[in-house]
Amino acid sequence: MTSSQNLIALIAATLFALAILHTFCVSYFARLAQRQSSHAGLWHWLSEIEVVFGFWALLLLLAIAVVDGTQAMTHYIDGRNFTEPMFVFAIMVISATRPVLQTLQQLLQQLARITPLPGSCGMLVIVLTLVPLLGSLITEPAAMTLAALLLHRALFSRGISAALKYATLGVLFVNISIGGTLTPYAAPPVLMVAGTWQWDLPFMLANFGWRAALAVSLNALGLTLLFGKELARLPMQTAQPGEPTQAPVPLLLTLVHLAFLAAVVISAHHPALFIALLLGFIGISQAYAQHQDRLLIREALLVAVFLAGLVILGGQQQWWLQPLLLGMHSDTVFWGATALTAVTDNAALTYLGSLVEGLSEEFKIALVAGAVTGGGLTIIANAPNPAGAAILRQHFVQQTVHPLALLLAALPPTAVAALAFRLL
Repeated sequence: MTSSQNLIALIAATLFALAILHTFCVSYFARLAQRQSSHAGLWHWLSEIEVVFGFWALLLLLAIAVVDGTQAMTHYIDGRNFTEPMFVFAIMVISATRPVLQTLQQLLQQLARITPLPGSCGMLVIVLTLVPLLGSLITEPAAMTLAALLLHRALFSRGISAALKYATLGVLFVNISIGGTLTPYAAPPVLMVAGTWQWDLPFMLANFGWRAALAVSLNALGLTLLFGKELARLPMQTAQPGEPTQAPVPLLLTLVHLAFLAAVVISAHHPALFIALLLGFIGISQAYAQHQDRLLIREALLVAVFLAGLVILGGQQQWWLQPLLLGMHSDTVFWGATALTAVTDNAALTYLGSLVEGLSEEFKIALVAGAVTGGGLTIIANAPNPAGAAILRQHFVQQTVHPLALLLAALPPTAVAALAFRLL
């Protein structure tokens, strides 16, 4: 590496650390926005957790331009892959629509009524079990969006305790992270290595799928038992209090929405195609606005900015992350990957592993298992997490999900996932 490259790498690592620190300070900026009206807009902007990595990524691009010139900065941007942020944007907008959500609500509500559980217990178990596992088919970002919207309507909007909110969010993040491992294309950390390591559907089911399904079920049941009394007092409900009763969406329009959702999932690796599908979908939504809620354009865009910032900052962390990861033994890489995932995107970890030749099969499985196990510890640990946080954060104090509280809430379900992957 040249001296300028070393300087850029050092600046990038420093900015990455500051971005992580910033995620713990968003509530401070929210308070500043209330106290200092003259700069309230700026402080409120910095209090948006989805903005954090985009803001520090912008500073990195400015640093590259100053050190190496604007051409080097442009070359760096052109070398980054922004398919994932773009895909999450598209899938959030399409999956968070009334026809799709109403269809899933009706199905899950019928299943919840069958369960012999009181109040909202059955609905919580069904949402936190089936929707994460559904992510193995419709991708994790779509599953996260649907699950968060269902929890928003059925639980979070009903004045539940802060403890239940954080515990539910922790289980949601962990279950989504491991629930997409039944197939080789739905979970970002698996997708990064499946082609290179030739992991197919039978391999995923044998080595990950049944363990993930067991852990997802245990986490959902454990949460329901822990907060059983509070949940039992809440009658099952899928509409937000005060929300008018919505007429059923015509079957043909529902099928059109589901077809768009399926088409975007199938074209997940082709940005030009799924963005074109998104534009066509927006046109259909506007044509039948009477059967549509507000599209989550703003929320999806903020999540895309967050992930794009992570791509820009993460692209300069390989110099310290890869030696640290690959210096571990196959017996310890699982725990190392689980811990490292908390401070960087889990797909980045597995991608770095895929660049190294000669790894044992045991090392590969431990690396990916650790990456998905730690995917619920922080908002940045797994690509779909910002989507869930963007939908549910309005129910938290100052509309902020506190990182430390999330970490503590996610530790128990993370431990269950770790036991499932390491002991079974």
